[in-house]
Amino acid sequence: MSFTVSRTGRSLVTLHEGTDTTARSEATAQLSDTLEGLVPSTLVSDWTVGDADVYEHPAAPFDPYTVAVEFTVTVTVTADDADSAESIGADAIDDALESAGLDGVSYAGAPVVSTL
Repeated sequence: MSFTVSRTGRSLVTLHEGTDTTARSEATAQLSDTLEGLVPSTLVSDWTVGDADVYEHPAAPFDPYTVAVEFTVTVTVTADDADSAESIGADAIDDALESAGLDGVSYAGAPVVSTL
């Protein structure tokens, strides 16, 4: 059977920008580009980027912002049952995000499994 497995979480993006607003906007754009790049080379079939909040302001004039950006990543897997799909999908998402070099990834909850 085919299943989709989704995980919602957040990642930290560190960058140099002039204001909180431009830092959040640029961090969202960078994460979007990264997740879009995962689609052709991994099991990732869909993704969304949500809210971004400044996680850490610059401590000095030339220090970077660290921005926490919310995301949802979905993979499509083939498995015998929902429990197997959850395990396979969660591992695939972890591997994809790790290979993309995302920092500070944390998940908001357990993976969500749906049948296709």
